[in-house]
Amino acid sequence: MFRTIKWYIKFIGSLIINNPVLKKADKLLEQGKNEEYEELVTKKVSDWAMNRMNDSGAKVNVYGIENLPKDGSILFVSNHQSNFDILLLLSYLPVPKGFVAKTELGSFPFVNKWMKKIHCLFMDRHDIKQSAQIIIEGIKQLKSGINMVIFPEGTRSKTGELGEFKAGSFKLATKSKCLIVPITIDGTRKIMEANNYKIMPETINLYIHEPINTSSLSKEEQAQLPDRVRNIINKCLLQ
Repeated sequence: MFRTIKWYIKFIGSLIINNPVLKKADKLLEQGKNEEYEELVTKKVSDWAMNRMNDSGAKVNVYGIENLPKDGSILFVSNHQSNFDILLLLSYLPVPKGFVAKTELGSFPFVNKWMKKIHCLFMDRHDIKQSAQIIIEGIKQLKSGINMVIFPEGTRSKTGELGEFKAGSFKLATKSKCLIVPITIDGTRKIMEANNYKIMPETINLYIHEPINTSSLSKEEQAQLPDRVRNIINKCLLQ
């Protein structure tokens, strides 16, 4: 329980302490220093997330870092086990990226401001029209060179088993012609959700799979893409 209380205190306190950096980032944008802005917010958010992962006591093993593409925008497609998944990917995927996240995070004080800074989009999965608009915005971001992360299950798995992948998520890749990099997260659920939301130190395995080029897929191959990516991700969960 002490670890959990300490973690939340540091989580909230660190967001408040770093609030002045938001103003610095805004000033860089006003001055047209977009590259400096991106470097500042990417490093600050990644460092912050890594500190929160360390505070949890988690040991993280990363496999396949060599599979990260050197060029082109990337859609990272990951399974979803825990609230810690975003922190994990911010910490251990060493490239700038935004997330397609649930709309509730868009109203979370301080967190929402930082997420917007790194180009996150907030989707209401219960609103079909809004969800479609977010997909369109995500396609625009990928075409402009912004990497994105999506959890195509649409929600966290309550059992750790892989859920159905929503086909609409993959339009982000097929419409923007970007690379897909499948990601397997194994173990984040054990940090908190499996312990009645008490934070416990656990071992997490993060698998970065080989990229999939979507630029020349046939219509049939595009239709098979959700199952193809799901099978790649699930293979590591079944080991």
